[in-house]
Amino acid sequence: MQQLKKVVLAYSGGVDTSVCIPYLKNEYGIAEVVTFVADLGQGEDLEVIKQKALKSGASESIIGNLVDTFIESYAFPAIRANALYSEKYPLSTALARPLIAEKLVNIARELNADAVAHGCTGKGNDQVRFDLAINALAPDLKIVTPAREWNMSREEAILYGEQFGIPAPVSKKSPYSIDVNLLGRSIEAGLLEDPMEEPPEDIFAMTSSIDDAPNSPQDIEIVFKNGFPIGIGNELLNPVEIISKANDLAGSHGFGRIDMIEDRVVGIKSREIYESPGLLLLIKAHQELETITLNSDVIDFKGIVEKKWAQLVYQGFWFGPLKQALDAFISFTQRSVNGRVKIRLHKGNAIVIGRLSENNSLYREDLATYSQDDIFNHKQAEGFIYMWGMSNKIWAELNSKNK
Repeated sequence: MQQLKKVVLAYSGGVDTSVCIPYLKNEYGIAEVVTFVADLGQGEDLEVIKQKALKSGASESIIGNLVDTFIESYAFPAIRANALYSEKYPLSTALARPLIAEKLVNIARELNADAVAHGCTGKGNDQVRFDLAINALAPDLKIVTPAREWNMSREEAILYGEQFGIPAPVSKKSPYSIDVNLLGRSIEAGLLEDPMEEPPEDIFAMTSSIDDAPNSPQDIEIVFKNGFPIGIGNELLNPVEIISKANDLAGSHGFGRIDMIEDRVVGIKSREIYESPGLLLLIKAHQELETITLNSDVIDFKGIVEKKWAQLVYQGFWFGPLKQALDAFISFTQRSVNGRVKIRLHKGNAIVIGRLSENNSLYREDLATYSQDDIFNHKQAEGFIYMWGMSNKIWAELNSKNK
């Protein structure tokens, strides 16, 4: 491998990325390791993480506030796409990776770095997302992946780091691997690797347990414009405020937990636990508003697009041509997705109890009603049914003669 002088490392402060710093310097002979810490609304003291990077041997540590961009340019498009991987997971972690990769590339260009690096192992999805995004944005830039190459167990990596004064962030009492941002938390490893083991209550932080959730239900209304959520109740909010408030509302009632067997990009199945109360709530409301503002054939086809969109993002193709083409289709459909959805939150449930679109509703009460105000021409139904089922009738007649 070409001798590298300066590398920009995506840094979280966890075991793998912390160990990467001395490993890159001692095993690869890299003189300067610059770390980049992304602020995605995870609520951690990033200054502490920055100091940890410097103490671990980084020549420079950069903190980037990406919260607004993360919500506006990544989370909100996912809401418009009703993006649920395997119809369950709202991509709360996956959405962050292309944004981090983009910033990583930009910093590398600014500092004239020889390469970028990340601490992803060869087993997970994030390595794919980082590598594909970096290759799409800077195909000439070298990617260094020490955790994929050092062949150390997690315990061995911790011991390696301790040689350079890096403390282990986990203990025997807390063996979980946790990723956090404003959209949610992902929890894996430890006893969760047994698919039959019930997740202990102490792993959750954004959602209340069913027992602790309020006994009384709470009704809320979520307002959308062009498919984007713009307010909750009568309060207009900016994107970050909407996610934050949706997290608080849904999480307090115990809504937003996911326990699933997930098909990773690398071909293995894994047991994953997620908390994503706000994002799941907003997607649910958005889906409901589309039922009243979009034609049935558009909804049917958009469902195909949504599934593919979620797969592409999960698999790391955020910057791919197909993803961009699907974005254009989704954007066109959202011009009429305006209105509000009423949802009842109660004991782990988010139940739709109403929907309204004042100017874009395709629901006509005078056509749907069975009261005396009905203007539907019932007589025309007979001709419609005859034409609609003609091919099936011909097929039936032919087959009855051939018996």
